[in-house]
Amino acid sequence: MDRADRVDTAGMRVLVAGAGVTGRSVTTALTGLGAEVTVTDGNAERLAELDGLGATLVPGLTEPPEGTSLVVTSPGWRPGAPLLAAAAARGVEVIGDVELAWRISRDLDRPPAWLAVTGTNGKTTTVGMLESMLRAGGVDAVACGNVGFAVLDAVLAGHEALAVELSSFQLHWSSTLAPTASVVLNVAEDHLDWHGGFDAYAEAKGTIHAHSATVVHNAGDATSVRLAGEHAPEGAARVGFRLDTPRPGELGVVEDLLVDRAFVADPAHHAEELATLADVRPAGPHNVANALAAAALARAYGVGTEAVAQGLRAFRPGAHRAVEVAELGGVRYINDSKATNPHAAVGSLLAHPSVVWIAGGLLKGASVEELVATVAGRLRGVVLLGADADVIAAAVARHAPDVPVKRLGPGDHEPMTSAVSAARALAQPGDAVLLAPAAASLDMFRDYAARGDAFAAAVAALRGQHERDGG
Repeated sequence: MDRADRVDTAGMRVLVAGAGVTGRSVTTALTGLGAEVTVTDGNAERLAELDGLGATLVPGLTEPPEGTSLVVTSPGWRPGAPLLAAAAARGVEVIGDVELAWRISRDLDRPPAWLAVTGTNGKTTTVGMLESMLRAGGVDAVACGNVGFAVLDAVLAGHEALAVELSSFQLHWSSTLAPTASVVLNVAEDHLDWHGGFDAYAEAKGTIHAHSATVVHNAGDATSVRLAGEHAPEGAARVGFRLDTPRPGELGVVEDLLVDRAFVADPAHHAEELATLADVRPAGPHNVANALAAAALARAYGVGTEAVAQGLRAFRPGAHRAVEVAELGGVRYINDSKATNPHAAVGSLLAHPSVVWIAGGLLKGASVEELVATVAGRLRGVVLLGADADVIAAAVARHAPDVPVKRLGPGDHEPMTSAVSAARALAQPGDAVLLAPAAASLDMFRDYAARGDAFAAAVAALRGQHERDGG
């Protein structure tokens, strides 16, 4: 393999930008491989936590130290950060942890296969499904990357195949990554402040395909289709997936079956059954799409049809992703706090015919007009909290004027408890009370997980009251 996508670390002087989870992973790996590592971070306390890893710790650097031949940045650092701009001006290469992991993996005796997933929403669910399918097929596989297990750690652990979740930030700092198969699940407005606009954000997503052997696209998402066409390398296999009858070269849905017309001997005249809709959990069209994407990557790797079905049945969704917390009085309470943007929320809402929707937070400039218009007919009521509650309320007033809306003021002592109580008052048997905020959480909570935990705690308190009342 060409040396351009490898890295000789022994004796190399490397600067690691950022001392968080990614910085720790990179520093541990590079010092273990013999590199001379300097780590910098604007947070001196966080930097001090890396003491003992064999690196030089220097807070607040704005230029690389003399002799630095490579900068490895944490994905959240923007290209215009003074340190990274200074490195680029000096001709020092700047890469991310994913690119470093890819280059290191090429020097292993048995390099792992990379099956790469990006998109605005559904990434974590898809790599979880993919990991489960691969394991059902007897493959030593692990989900890693932006899912929480650093991809560099996964590479050095020696796994056979990696189901890699990649953010747009990570892809921005990657250049030679060449997966066995790759997919862009969907693209909607998100992280526009970091990238400077939608086009740059989408372009970063599309680079996942640049050196991929099999390029997978979502036929129901125009941007996913476009990016596959623009970035697929010459000679790459092209595979699509859709939520209706698949064409040759696609995976799709026929009645209640997930079927494959891509990885079969005669796709023009033949399809193979992969699984049933009942095998997909959580339910809902967006998760059927995730399952089809995962199946396409698994099939590209060579996994059989039965392993796809077994993997889906064995898969358990992560916390705060459409998790049913309780059913009280015929009303289901569902925590989808991870629905942190309108695109994610619409998929969550469409999984239920009648919903009391708990929403709100920081929209970060994203529009909710299309979201509310799409789900207006499913709304029993709306409970709003957070900084941009008024924006969502205005959209509901335009598109669903007869739907009751309860807005919680900033003075509510326990806003999620108040939100669940208000939702209960609006709900009827057969409804779902759904936390799908369509917004970020940082105006009120530490993160989306804390927001989901608050919802679960409020429902638990409601269940206790329900039981005391003899319900």
